[in-house]
Amino acid sequence: MSDIELARIAGGTVALHDARRKVRWSVDLEPFEIGVYPVTQEQLAEMIGETASHPRRPATGVSWLRAIRFCNAASQWEGLDPAYTFDGEEVAWHVEADGYRLPTEAEWEFACRAGSTGPDYGPLTEIAWTSADGVSAPQEVGGKLPNLNGLFDTLGNVWEWCWDLLDPARYDDYRVFRGGGFADDAWSVRASTRRGGAPRMHHEDVGFRVARGGFETTDAAQGWSAQADLERAAVDGPLPFGWTPRR
Repeated sequence: MSDIELARIAGGTVALHDARRKVRWSVDLEPFEIGVYPVTQEQLAEMIGETASHPRRPATGVSWLRAIRFCNAASQWEGLDPAYTFDGEEVAWHVEADGYRLPTEAEWEFACRAGSTGPDYGPLTEIAWTSADGVSAPQEVGGKLPNLNGLFDTLGNVWEWCWDLLDPARYDDYRVFRGGGFADDAWSVRASTRRGGAPRMHHEDVGFRVARGGFETTDAAQGWSAQADLERAAVDGPLPFGWTPRR
């Protein structure tokens, strides 16, 4: 498989915001690694034995579950400990593993911001493929300027899956994706914008970027914990109209 180029991100602190719950919080992060580019069509195709029609474009139409399976396959290819195990479609993250994985939401935003505090890390026309460019499909990775961490396309081009649940009280098992895509207006292409979809969902403007880094914890790492997921899923009283109960 073509090499996955990673950037080393030093530890630090990132502020996160959940607009529905009107909650703000800070996460202290240990150092980790994250992909310089989104996973490309070529990398995905090589892993599953297919031919890529546009090798240097981001891999899209990839569900969260398929992204998870790619991470495990890439780990096994390189002799690393896979980060995930499956029980049907239930996925467990073994946070001590050194293999490839999806970034947590906190890791993704911290890496994307690269020290910036505004909605983006530079003029969108220079750093991100958006609706303003008038393109009709994802563009080859690395075509715009990187952020100060040396990461390309964290904003624009394609949304990127993260590990975390979006809002388990309202959306059940939906997972977060971040960053905005080629068809999105500037309002959506911001470092703090949170969206998500079901684990089997796949769209032509959603891809993913891998991370690496193991931690000496249990069921918790880098702003995520299994206990916090359970607490966020709890709802007192009847569910509001349109909400999906946890199974």
